[in-house]
Amino acid sequence: MSLDLKRQLVAQLVESSRLLRNYIDHRAKGRGTTRAQWIVLFRLRQHEGLSQVDLADVLELQPISLVRLLDRLVEHGLLERRHDPKDRRANRLFLTEAGRQLVDDLDGLRDRIATDVLEGVPDDSIQASLTTLREIKERIKTLSDPPGHVAAK
Repeated sequence: MSLDLKRQLVAQLVESSRLLRNYIDHRAKGRGTTRAQWIVLFRLRQHEGLSQVDLADVLELQPISLVRLLDRLVEHGLLERRHDPKDRRANRLFLTEAGRQLVDDLDGLRDRIATDVLEGVPDDSIQASLTTLREIKERIKTLSDPPGHVAAK
């Protein structure tokens, strides 16, 4: 593959990612949430009871970056922090009934976004793209890890 083709692909990934994030932000705003809040709610539904540090790991964020986002979700009554009985310094995160309802409602929006964005794209193209994007993601992670660091899987 030529260097020019590789540059074009990286540029297209960056631009497509930016456009998709903006589109999702716009659609999420119509539901009174943000893309970042949405992601946290989805992950918590999958892994309820995680500590803040563990959730940050799952989301590949620094714990300090997550705190303000969690504070907003608590203020909006979408999640609650519960003290970890085994570690007084840690909090476990749980969706409230309102948080669970919102994330369930967002499932339909997520489906509509996927359908709208990928309309007319053949399944085999989507599968090939998924495979390629996963390979790129793993390569980026490998390149980003400091020397001697063992990446978590």
